[in-house]
Amino acid sequence: MKIYVLNGPNLNLLGVREPEVYGYATYEELCSKIRLYASEKDIEVEIFQTNGEGALVDLIHKAFYDKADGIVINPAAYTHTSVALLDAVKSVNIPTVEVHISDVSTREPFRQFSYVREACVATVMGKGFDGYLAAMDILGSEK
Repeated sequence: MKIYVLNGPNLNLLGVREPEVYGYATYEELCSKIRLYASEKDIEVEIFQTNGEGALVDLIHKAFYDKADGIVINPAAYTHTSVALLDAVKSVNIPTVEVHISDVSTREPFRQFSYVREACVATVMGKGFDGYLAAMDILGSEK
């Protein structure tokens, strides 16, 4: 199984950015955790982070051309603003799980709506870094 893990804007600043919300662990620690779990589950994983909306769209397309079996996406701020990400996920028809480190349902009102959720098989939120592992398990059960 091959899974793309896509991370949106500001996730490269984990450990520094609002640690009271996202914790003190770094983006590198997140990637290590994902890689270790993937190796234990015999999953090939490709991890990307970008601050650009168009770059995320390109990565969704790349997942299609690389014949990925699933996508784990944390669109970050683009969750609430990007029809382009919704359209990209719908276009590639790859099972996708939306992930959020924090529980966005308990945060600011503007965070309550997700464009990309409509095209996803599930959403995992509020589980910290373990949410990414849960998302990979969900995709594994989709196969």
